[in-house]
Amino acid sequence: MPDLLRAVEIETGGAVRSAIVWMHGLGADGHDFEPIVPHLGLKDRGVRFVFPHAPRRAVTINGGLLMPAWFDVRSQDFGADIDASGIRASVVQVEALIAREKERGVPAGRILLAGFSQGGVIALCTALRHPERLAGVMGLSTFLTAEALVEGDLSAANAGLPVFMGHGDEDPMIPIAWAEAARDRLLALGHPVAWKSYPMAHQVCAEEIADIAAWIRERLP
Repeated sequence: MPDLLRAVEIETGGAVRSAIVWMHGLGADGHDFEPIVPHLGLKDRGVRFVFPHAPRRAVTINGGLLMPAWFDVRSQDFGADIDASGIRASVVQVEALIAREKERGVPAGRILLAGFSQGGVIALCTALRHPERLAGVMGLSTFLTAEALVEGDLSAANAGLPVFMGHGDEDPMIPIAWAEAARDRLLALGHPVAWKSYPMAHQVCAEEIADIAAWIRERLP
């Protein structure tokens, strides 16, 4: 088991019964989505948010600059030259966080994974492979890599796992067509996908936060 990633943790109040492990995007850190918590309407619902900090690594597309990253990005065409080993390593680290939540008394069925952009890739990849049924997975402004769908790696336990996907229709970083392709692939695999697009760039907006809040409350009643 790898060393646990450092993380920001926030509890919404009440006895903890559920957990959300939420991965940030490239170059950000675990504080990035911390401000969203008060806007999700989960006060006193016993939810623990875990916002891990990605390891610092050299990112090729940024001139080899060291920054928090879940995997290397080698070119603008993310899907054509994917850092499969980096993705697998990050999945292992997220699995360790899931294991810790279980040790702290939260069953797998009340653990939800979420991620933005690069973090969304890791959230989706981890959820599709996890051997126990999870509560669901959110992929925000993200896409699905071939590494997430390696034959034989998909978990029967999470077949049909509910997915929320939100994307900006003006996103210059990750084209909405990539997200739509991910949505269609997940639907073909039998996952119920709550799909939303918004008039925004590579970000989140108030409307999306409201949709996320409703979806989380449905998945973690």
